[in-house]
Amino acid sequence: MARVRYIGAEPVTVPELGNRTIEPDELVEVPDERYDGYVCQPTAWEAVEEPRDEAPPVVAPKKLSVAAKAVPTSKEG
Repeated sequence: MARVRYIGAEPVTVPELGNRTIEPDELVEVPDERYDGYVCQPTAWEAVEEPRDEAPPVVAPKKLSVAAKAVPTSKEG
């Protein structure tokens, strides 16, 4: 869940949050998929905590270090 702060001047009822009345300066948890719908209204909502990336981070495989073999610089002959 993401978090936003209501920065409006008067309390507001938010149907999406179960008709909950939100007071000015109140922090609210909103579904991650709806976060953009709140923060796109900068006169009413302020971003506090962005949605978390649900996908686990991709970890690159470790490269094995191979020691370079010595190359002879002169030929015996």
